[in-house]
Amino acid sequence: MKRPVSLKDLAKELNVSISTVSRALRNHPDISPDMISKVKKLAYKYNYSPNPLAMGLLRQETRMIGVIVPDLVTHFYSSIISGIEQVAKQHGYYILIASSNESYQKEVESVHNLLRTRVEGLIVCLSQETKNYDHFNQLIENDIPLVFFDRVCRTNEVPSVTADNAEAARKIIHHFYENGFRRIAYINGPDHLNISKERLAGYLQGLMECQLPVDTNLLVSCNLSPDDAIRATRKLLLQPTRPDAILGINDTVIFAAMQEIKEQGLQIPADIALVGFTGEFHSTLVEPSLTSVIHPTFEIGNEAARLFFEQVKNPKSTVRQIMMKTSLVIRNSSVRSTSNKI
Repeated sequence: MKRPVSLKDLAKELNVSISTVSRALRNHPDISPDMISKVKKLAYKYNYSPNPLAMGLLRQETRMIGVIVPDLVTHFYSSIISGIEQVAKQHGYYILIASSNESYQKEVESVHNLLRTRVEGLIVCLSQETKNYDHFNQLIENDIPLVFFDRVCRTNEVPSVTADNAEAARKIIHHFYENGFRRIAYINGPDHLNISKERLAGYLQGLMECQLPVDTNLLVSCNLSPDDAIRATRKLLLQPTRPDAILGINDTVIFAAMQEIKEQGLQIPADIALVGFTGEFHSTLVEPSLTSVIHPTFEIGNEAARLFFEQVKNPKSTVRQIMMKTSLVIRNSSVRSTSNKI
């Protein structure tokens, strides 16, 4: 196959500069009507189609946004990406997506690789391993647009979009309490993540409001992988008095807990009730169906992109933090029959 005709090819045939051809195609006033006509006729003859990247480089812009997420598998991130893409398209921008696979090193590499491809900025959700944020210095110091979402850092310098994690976790504890559960455990994520800190704060506040004691034996952490979530669940089940309800930092963790509970011959929710976070699609397919906190994922993506374009328009714009409301969708995993309630 022949390669597509480029600006360079048109310029060579007309014996003019590439910039002349580019300006002629845009009806620039500095180019004569005769030259504009010649350029457009030749472009039509060869079915010339502009390369967005090449045109962007000529203008010192690529109209591309780099998006980095921890994974490309879960509905949570794919829906946020769709929200980002919608707003980007409205502004005539494209997105380039990279996955950190929950690796700090891969996140660092993704930042550097996307900047080398000349993206105009980044929208990022941090990996679970990320504790050092120096790889974002280049963007912050040079006023390159940068937005964080969900898992965030340096909020005094970088705009972000998060969910109201503390309020969501608080509501879950009240939901458990209203359904007769009293020994409520929490499987948290890595301690340094903002989502871990915020959901733990909501868990503790909910216990206090329901006048339930804080039992440190009911607080365990995992690295967000299914295997480690199973380990954490086993630790809870081995307690002299096991929990009668478990909140997980996300649905992936609770799916793993559900598997282990069933393997131990226990019933959900009769023996142990479960609630997750993030509202993955599988929540409605598992048995019993999983009660979960639903994030407005598409809207989170929309807001993250809007914050990005605020910086494109004004690099010195006010750093804003947006907190989105969540909803608790109650399904079978957390509701006892009335006769079983305490």
